[in-house]
Amino acid sequence: MHKIIKKEALTPEIKLYVVDAPLIATKVRPGQFVVLRLHEQGERIPLTVADFDRDEGTITLVVAEIGKTTKEMGTLDEGDGILDVVGPLGKATHIENYGTVACVGGGIGIAPVFPIARALKAAGNRVVSIIGARCKDILILEDWMKGASSELHVTTDDGSYGIHGFVTQQMEKLIGEGYKFDFAVGIGPVPMMKAFAGVTRRHNIKSIVSLNPIMIDGTGMCGVCRVEVDGKTRFACVDGPEFDAHLVDYDLLLSRQTTYLKEEKQALERFEKCGGDCGKHE
Repeated sequence: MHKIIKKEALTPEIKLYVVDAPLIATKVRPGQFVVLRLHEQGERIPLTVADFDRDEGTITLVVAEIGKTTKEMGTLDEGDGILDVVGPLGKATHIENYGTVACVGGGIGIAPVFPIARALKAAGNRVVSIIGARCKDILILEDWMKGASSELHVTTDDGSYGIHGFVTQQMEKLIGEGYKFDFAVGIGPVPMMKAFAGVTRRHNIKSIVSLNPIMIDGTGMCGVCRVEVDGKTRFACVDGPEFDAHLVDYDLLLSRQTTYLKEEKQALERFEKCGGDCGKHE
């Protein structure tokens, strides 16, 4: 059982959890993730580690309450326990001094971008971060990203805060103004990462994305998280989750993400119908 040390609402539907997980905290590196299960009857869900404290033995998870399990997790409070937290899983981000790097995060993707930006800055890079959300009310971790970056640009789709537009439009604008990026990281919704790859491809910038396909065991055994990269099948859990942004088949990834929409909707409806009190007994 892993105790929730701290819970914080970043927005009404995005929560931050600091979880006691000393063995994971000792080993985890930027770019890696965990798979958790709330209770015996719970499903396994992957979550990227947004931060970690090796001395305190904790990891930080940022969770958007979208489906049944993430909404059920939202009912937990400080002091409650999570049955299983397995990790660290996946390959860590390769960190080196590239020169000037762009760290681009959209929506909940800002959380996994943060430790990568921090590590790249610590390695001596000039880190130009671009983060964005649909509107001001759901923008997260701006102060964290400011501390992890040499320069921070904030966008909102509706113009309610920061620069009006998409993160990819701002990146294109900066390149037009003379910014020369030696490396770029993009994490967010699939359409955002596809657009990010388009920008970096046009300007011949080496770049990576972190993929978020449906996943079960997280160890390469089930094959559910398969993605197509450079025309070949890869498993995001063990071969990734990061891949060359220019080689990913984003349309196939998006299609596979919608495979179980009907079942996901039914599970959420059952959970909400019983007032959020049936998950442990299903």
